Amino acid sequence: MASSTNIPTDVRNTIEQWLQGNYDAATKTAIQQLLDQGQEAELMDAFYKSLEFGTGGMRGLRGVGTNRMNRYTVGMAVQGLANCLLRAFEGQTIKVAITYDNRIHSDVFAQVAADILSANGIEVYLSEALRPTPWLSFAIRHLGCQSGLMLTASHNPKEYNGLKVYWEDGAQIVAPHDAEIVAEVSKMDVSQVKFEGNPALVHHIGQAVDEAFISESLKRSVAPATTKSYSANVRIVFTPLHGTAGTILPQTLAAAGFSKVYTVAEQATVDGNFTHAPAPNPEDAEALELALVLAQQKDADLVLATDPDADRVGIAIPKPDGQWELLNGNQTGALITRFVLEQLQAQGKLPQNAFIVKTIVTTALISDIAKAHEVACYEALTGFKYIAKIIRELEGKQHFVAGGEESYGFMIGDFVRDKDAITTSLILAEMCAYLRAQGQSLYTYLLDTYQKYGFYLEGLHSLTKKGKSGAEEIQTLMQRLRQNPPTSLGGSPVKEVLDYQALTRHLLADGTQTPLVFERSNVLQFLTEAGDTISARPSGTEPKIKFYVSVRTELPSQADYEHKKADLEQKIRQMIVELGV
Repeated sequence: MASSTNIPTDVRNTIEQWLQGNYDAATKTAIQQLLDQGQEAELMDAFYKSLEFGTGGMRGLRGVGTNRMNRYTVGMAVQGLANCLLRAFEGQTIKVAITYDNRIHSDVFAQVAADILSANGIEVYLSEALRPTPWLSFAIRHLGCQSGLMLTASHNPKEYNGLKVYWEDGAQIVAPHDAEIVAEVSKMDVSQVKFEGNPALVHHIGQAVDEAFISESLKRSVAPATTKSYSANVRIVFTPLHGTAGTILPQTLAAAGFSKVYTVAEQATVDGNFTHAPAPNPEDAEALELALVLAQQKDADLVLATDPDADRVGIAIPKPDGQWELLNGNQTGALITRFVLEQLQAQGKLPQNAFIVKTIVTTALISDIAKAHEVACYEALTGFKYIAKIIRELEGKQHFVAGGEESYGFMIGDFVRDKDAITTSLILAEMCAYLRAQGQSLYTYLLDTYQKYGFYLEGLHSLTKKGKSGAEEIQTLMQRLRQNPPTSLGGSPVKEVLDYQALTRHLLADGTQTPLVFERSNVLQFLTEAGDTISARPSGTEPKIKFYVSVRTELPSQADYEHKKADLEQKIRQMIVELGV
């Protein structure tokens, strides 16, 4: 190997192992080119660590190296999963469902996974083409599988890919299975990966699962009579952002009677380069620009934008002045929670032991709505696998109604155990039809929600810190916030500091500490006397640290909305500045 003086010895040794080991010629050539070109920073980032399982599984840049998504890192992860499955379900026929999104190499990685699992004697149900994440979650239980794999990097930029791993309940893996897989991978040599598959154990699935999924999704309707009466008149603009929702969402909406669904043609093509969606993330306003143009042309009632693997959905709604309001995930989740609970309660279908779940960084407005309907609201760590864990723990004891998180992920009912943009879109369309029948709109319903339960507004501030040095910067920043927490934010004293890593709630007034009953997570929350909250959390899937701000006031009338909103937005900006980030 050419001399690389700035690369530590352990990293150089790993690079040498890849150059000399059982890796294909294309991989070795790519590594050697980086060496010859003196791309030391790229080599460091590619080899200084191994990809890890975060809140959404394994996710990273495509390319060569231990810290990249490639057939070898995917292969070792899948072989580790196979080893764990063979131990956990010894003596049983083991089945695994696999699908993938539109990203570059997603189909290739899915086939690699199918080959490895079948080589280990495991039956594989591989989708015949790309399909959404909620489809996979459903398919696992529908087909009686013990596990599932989704090849996707969700809403990350086009250079990324990833692997989500699921267990037999259709939820993403949690402890102890995640740690077991990591342990298997950490002690594995690439030569142990069984890449030569057994085609006899690989079965292709598609339309039959589509039909079963749509049937189950339609059962989550909470106002079917009204929907059938008005759905044909609701005009919906939809964009899959080049991803998987186009394979099933239009059919789902059509089955519910929504015949005026207009898909953004430029973003309907399956395209891993995201040619017409440079920001394949419905949280980003840029992703909805083409949809909003079409919405104006069609005089639409609702815009739906799903991310590449269709587990997240962003929406835009028309205002009385003809402009469009892009809702954030907190707003959408609050509207869904209110609508579902109101409809079930009005029809006498709300169970006595009903509950909903939200994550710790999601708006408290959802909790307030649940409380008003005498429904329990539980909190989970960020990541839908933790919501699914609560569902699993309470299964047979309480009735799960809905759950969600601020990052545009929601779930209605538990036939899917992960974020479900398909069924969520159906409920949003149904809400639109119902409100139309009442002479209302989604916009007036939003403002009415604020009047009735309190005007909450949330903001998200992210800092991107790439590579090894970036990870160290994020760690240093979290350490500073722990050692020197702010004493005042937004003009109000900080009264509590919640540390989910230390699992402590610290009351600043008297210095007392009480325990938090959660799994450990690197999250800090600062609560003020005014009822505002700011949370700091390094991302589990991106090189970012995120700051979630939630502020609250009253909304006396709908006419006060714009200026009250401007006041809250200014307060959010002020709190970020005061935090010193």
